[in-house]
Amino acid sequence: MKISKMKIITSLALVLSVAAVNAYAYTGQKLAGEAKITMEQARTMALKIHPGKIIEESLEREKGSLRFSFDIRDGKVTHEVSVDAKTGKIQEQ
Repeated sequence: MKISKMKIITSLALVLSVAAVNAYAYTGQKLAGEAKITMEQARTMALKIHPGKIIEESLEREKGSLRFSFDIRDGKVTHEVSVDAKTGKIQEQ
């Protein structure tokens, strides 16, 4: 069975692009090792404050602290909720 070079290159490009997309599932994931709580725990806390659909999430340093930030859509309204990544306290609602 003969496989063309083009098929091999195309397959390799696809594998590498999928790997690059999955390298960080959310913005700031490389900081996750510094967090005391997980993204999943922070997500649950944020949705208790404002139930809805999370449309954006990130882990970021802001004002000297590490925090998970969520944009949550509820109908036509979008709320931003931030959770301290070290204490689990809600910082912004």
